[in-house]
Amino acid sequence: MNNQYVPLFVAPQERSEPALWFAFRRTEILVVNGSSIPELPCCRDLSEHGLIPRRAQYLGLYDGKHAYAAEISEEHALPEGWVALGLRDLFGLVESTVAALSGRAYQLLEWDRNHQFCSRCGTPTELRGDERARACPACKFTTYPPVTPAIMILITHGRKLLLARKKAFPAGRFSALAGFVEPGEMLEDTVIRETREEVGVEVKNIRYFGSQPWPFPHSLMVAFTADYAGGEVRPDGVEIEEARWFEPEELPKLPGSISISRRLIDTIAGRLMRGEPASG
Repeated sequence: MNNQYVPLFVAPQERSEPALWFAFRRTEILVVNGSSIPELPCCRDLSEHGLIPRRAQYLGLYDGKHAYAAEISEEHALPEGWVALGLRDLFGLVESTVAALSGRAYQLLEWDRNHQFCSRCGTPTELRGDERARACPACKFTTYPPVTPAIMILITHGRKLLLARKKAFPAGRFSALAGFVEPGEMLEDTVIRETREEVGVEVKNIRYFGSQPWPFPHSLMVAFTADYAGGEVRPDGVEIEEARWFEPEELPKLPGSISISRRLIDTIAGRLMRGEPASG
């Protein structure tokens, strides 16, 4: 996120001016569909539109406006001109800061919903006032919004890129390899293990590329590049249905531009087509 957004967790005592609302019905976000680009509801309170949030989380300031995440019951009819969009659909329609803040809002609401009771003793938890956390008043156990780290790895072999297709992907779509970090692993260890498990090859010269929060459900994608070091490409047949080498000029169907996987593939393919090393 850029400096348009200032993260805060203590909400103002009174809302005297319109605020931005990242309002969700289950996994869908509510937007005002008055133009070609969806707009977030901007009002002092959602009750002005007949919507009563089940729960809300203060997000901070975006472009000088207070911003809130809110969960709306499915029983509420939407105000005229409002529509519900899937979060992935919204990502392709709005600028990157709004997309990232929408993901943050969704993750905070999920955390708040899932930790209403203490996992140790079952006592109802309470929001803390000094940090974004829920604490148990009985045993003092505290929970924070979870972040699950996952790696993404794009392997190059000369001018070729190794891309894979998961069974859940739409027909013809390929992407970089990815997997979740296990307890006690360094990120580089995860890169090596996931590559072996999913496609059976070894890598070397692992290099950091970038990262992206990914709210499905609460991941932090950490992307790397690496050089091929040996082994025959053998998809595991469980997660990976197909994996093969591609020339940078002949890439298959790829993920959408909002994802770090697309940025990773486009960046490395561009370097290779210009005759530059993949590591930049």
